[in-house]
Amino acid sequence: MQQKLWAGVLAMILSVAVNAQDMKNFHLYHPEQDADSAIKAAVKQAKQEGKHVLIQAGGNWCIWCARFNDFVASDAHLDSAMKAAYVVCHLNYSQENGNAKVFEKYGFPQRFGFPVFLVLDNKGNLLHTQNSAYLEEGKSYSRSKVDGFFTDWSPAALDPKQYQQH
Repeated sequence: MQQKLWAGVLAMILSVAVNAQDMKNFHLYHPEQDADSAIKAAVKQAKQEGKHVLIQAGGNWCIWCARFNDFVASDAHLDSAMKAAYVVCHLNYSQENGNAKVFEKYGFPQRFGFPVFLVLDNKGNLLHTQNSAYLEEGKSYSRSKVDGFFTDWSPAALDPKQYQQH
């Protein structure tokens, strides 16, 4: 019985250590970055490429931000769907830089926790704020929910030509 207890404790410690190590290597967010300039550059690129902007707001401290990034990057279909429809921009929220004015501009999306996703059109208008909790499944994300999110807010889905009566 004691062996099983120690094995369980050891497994928990290793799990925490692995997550801590993964978080040490997670650096998608840049507190020093001028968020307004980064978003303007993403909007400009989206306009040129006929895409929307997907802002992933969070921080290097956020395990769910790291999980989302790994989840999408490790799934060829999701990674391709995201890259086909969006220019991705990471908006930092941390003690070093909370980007308060940017979060205010977009209606305080941090109220949903992190990560939180903002979809902008290629003119910079906010189309949608996505609470990431609705995309989760267990300790990860749902492939079908993330795929649906990418599809539902893509430029193609919002093209009026799709909905014309014939």
